[in-house]
Amino acid sequence: MSSWLDEVKWDDKGLVPVIAQEQGTGDVLMFAWMNREALALTAERGQAVYFSRSRNKLWHKGEESGHFQQVHAIRMDCDNDVVLLTITQLGHEPGIACHTGRHSCFFQKLENGVWSAAEPVLKDPKKIYE
Repeated sequence: MSSWLDEVKWDDKGLVPVIAQEQGTGDVLMFAWMNREALALTAERGQAVYFSRSRNKLWHKGEESGHFQQVHAIRMDCDNDVVLLTITQLGHEPGIACHTGRHSCFFQKLENGVWSAAEPVLKDPKKIYE
């Protein structure tokens, strides 16, 4: 029997895109990448572990900020090439998922041809990473 990880369609770099969605609100909080090890650790620990392409290493969400993601469910789309995490964002109330100190990384909204911040900063990012 093949491993459940073998069913994932990894890209040519061994990565799969991942969406983190808040359990209570349904808000999409962030988009990131996972490699095989990150997905296995996420399933094992019940906390989100991603792969940082810029740092070329595993990244346990919250390891520096304290804003961990408790994982309730791991789903995969019909093409087996996108993973969806249902999570609770921990470490601050309301939860902060974005390194800018906002609830969601998807805080910019296009209005009249201009991008503007549609969500407030909940905590100064400089204080998050002190």
